[in-house]
Amino acid sequence: VQLVESGGGLVQPGGSLRLSCVASGFTFKNYAMSWYRQAPGKERELVADINGSGGSTMYAGSVKGRFTIVRDNAKNTVYLQMNSLKPEDTAVYYCGKRGGLHYYHPVDYWGQGTQVTVSA
Repeated sequence: VQLVESGGGLVQPGGSLRLSCVASGFTFKNYAMSWYRQAPGKERELVADINGSGGSTMYAGSVKGRFTIVRDNAKNTVYLQMNSLKPEDTAVYYCGKRGGLHYYHPVDYWGQGTQVTVSA
């Protein structure tokens, strides 16, 4: 299993970024995927989940209405569209593969992470 994130960077408050996570080594459509983030000095926290088909999603309250998780099963890729970014969104963002079709399964593989910095 390999998960490779990209798309992070420095953005001003109110700006947007789209993160990508390309997966390989497993049958992508059969597994729920997640985005987590970890800010300095804080624990890793769940940002968004999506089930295997892409028909069901879930968001942390702090990002609901601003972030959107989608997946393209033909491209083995999950995306996180982040709009209206705030300084408190600054963190390393990680892609995670869950252990089954639905996102109630625990994450069993992680990507290496991509840094998102929101600052003027």
